[in-house]
Amino acid sequence: MTSSQDHKKVGGAPIVLSIDAMGGDLGPEAVVSGMARSAKANRDIRFLVHGPESRLQKLIERKKPLAGRCEIRNAPDVVSMQDKPSQVMRQGQGTSMWSAIESVRDKQATVAVSCGNTGALMALSMIRLRKLPGVNRPAIAVLWPSRNPQGFNVMLDVGADVRADAEDLLQYALMGVSYARNGLDLQRPRVGLLNVGTEEHKGRSELKAAHELIGKAATRAQFDFVGFVEGGDLPGEACDVIVTDGFTGNVALKTGEGTASLIGDRLKEAFAYSPLSRLASLLALTSLRRLKKKIDPRRVNGGVFLGLNGTIVKSHGSADATGVSAAIKLAFQLAQSDFSDRLEARLASITDIQQDIAPELDMSEESPK
Repeated sequence: MTSSQDHKKVGGAPIVLSIDAMGGDLGPEAVVSGMARSAKANRDIRFLVHGPESRLQKLIERKKPLAGRCEIRNAPDVVSMQDKPSQVMRQGQGTSMWSAIESVRDKQATVAVSCGNTGALMALSMIRLRKLPGVNRPAIAVLWPSRNPQGFNVMLDVGADVRADAEDLLQYALMGVSYARNGLDLQRPRVGLLNVGTEEHKGRSELKAAHELIGKAATRAQFDFVGFVEGGDLPGEACDVIVTDGFTGNVALKTGEGTASLIGDRLKEAFAYSPLSRLASLLALTSLRRLKKKIDPRRVNGGVFLGLNGTIVKSHGSADATGVSAAIKLAFQLAQSDFSDRLEARLASITDIQQDIAPELDMSEESPK
């Protein structure tokens, strides 16, 4: 495969993904192993792999499913978890992260996947890909396991920016709706705004303002706004898209992942307690495996950067081969659905929606209480 090969394929032909092989906690070995799992499961994937060529060549040659399906882009430097985003923006041109993003910018790959430093990845993505028109702050969206028929809820932002005013939260709602339509095939998603209670008088002033903005935009943008939701609704059936600021979303995400891991550990301890409990675990083995898959955070690994001229999937820094493979699967699904183009079309309406609802808000503010 040559670098000039068109990145967009039709009719079931291969889709090229850009992989930052460096920067994760477990090193390129975990990334290449995850690529091999994905390649074995899906013959339509090809990879542009970024990192030190000599090291990556050896790792890739050991994985038979990757034979003839990778092109290595030599990038000798690595963005560490300790590097400051400002430093990476000034001095990161030789890094695997920069190279991976550049492949998406140059249309040589459809989606980039990285396990690296989140702040640096977002900063570089904003500089190299640029924000879509009408977007103030990009967001990171994740799929949260839920009781809904589709099996997941979309939550954003989970860490792109700790701040968010009312207009930012409106944009997150519109981006989340687009993700739910394209990623979960929901034609009219239900949107909830995360708060400390469902009553309209609760919460900070920007949440109350966002409640009004999102409610006014719902009809024009063709989604249903259910109002405020609480933390207990994240895995629930109250809505399909959960909107919040990056600080709250990131804390919720990591709390959920930690809780899932704790449940798994406690189950292991319980079934190893006595010979009888070990026998019981054998009898329940099939059910336990099914439960493990449902609560395993690695299997829903991958946050999507929304609001940029290109799609970036952020994998956990601690992801093993299973986690990396899950992030690659998500990237492939987004590439296959032309998600970036569809999101751009959806976000093009943000300015019109905000202009349309502004007069209504001004009139409501002037009306007697």
